[in-house]
Amino acid sequence: MPIDLLQLSSYVAFAIFVVVVLGKARSWMSMPLHLRWELYPVPHEKGRNVYGGSYLEEVDWVTKPRETTFVGEMKELLQEMLFIKRVFEYKRSLWWLTFPFHFGIYLILGWFALLFVGGLTEVYANIDVASTGHWWGQLLYYLTILTGGFGIILGTIGTLGLLARRFVDYELREYSSGSEFFNLVFILAVFVLGAASWLLFDRTFTIAREFMSSLVSFDSVMMPELNSIILAHVILLELLFVYIPFTKMTHFVGKYFTYHTVLWEDTPNIRGSKMEKEIQTILTTYKVTWDAPHIKKGTWVDNAIAKPEDKWGEWKYE
Repeated sequence: MPIDLLQLSSYVAFAIFVVVVLGKARSWMSMPLHLRWELYPVPHEKGRNVYGGSYLEEVDWVTKPRETTFVGEMKELLQEMLFIKRVFEYKRSLWWLTFPFHFGIYLILGWFALLFVGGLTEVYANIDVASTGHWWGQLLYYLTILTGGFGIILGTIGTLGLLARRFVDYELREYSSGSEFFNLVFILAVFVLGAASWLLFDRTFTIAREFMSSLVSFDSVMMPELNSIILAHVILLELLFVYIPFTKMTHFVGKYFTYHTVLWEDTPNIRGSKMEKEIQTILTTYKVTWDAPHIKKGTWVDNAIAKPEDKWGEWKYE
């Protein structure tokens, strides 16, 4: 079963994406304890998050078990990731552009998943998704059309809108780097080629499913014939998969750590706890490598216990 060059490049692009993203996630997971925000409400506070309360309002809270809810935290996180909740609340005019952009991308990811399942179904379950009356094949067939079509439409509209907004909005343009414009143009090119491939040549995504079937079967014989537009779209999409992990577009992974371990982290520092050991390690191991009139070189413990005159010297009033 020979492997086509385009198949091989698809495997490589996907592998690079997964490995680099997982590497970043592992790096963030291994970072030392962050300076916590402790801003309430915290969604994992069971029964108290609705009014912004916390376990600290309990008398003798240190002697009582904490009641938290992982479901509440995931609900809040998914609202932010899927529906861009905070932009909707605080920057509604931008939300009308950033929501279709992000939700279009999520639909395309769902489309990829459906193509993958469809490919497995055709290759290993011997069910022709496009033509048989099997309920599973029909479900995959129509869901693939819906997610792919709406994903392309929403993603294209959102990307065009965000790109235009960055050009015409003075404040947003001032805070936009060249790489951010490049990222949007790159993504727009992928969406536009995808739209052309869909509308002109592959309305039911049959070619896309056949291509996925060739990938999951590791057999180039199943590779469909691709015209120049579809081929250009596949190659550009592979390049985007390779490019994304090396940019700040991987904030979709970092957002979990930002919320879970910074914004919502409120585990108490109790004597003998894991938290206390982590803090002691940071205070005694991590060093300040610079100095100034208000701070000394050395560990953070050195600065914490130093007398004011040791750090600031003799006070002088002009």
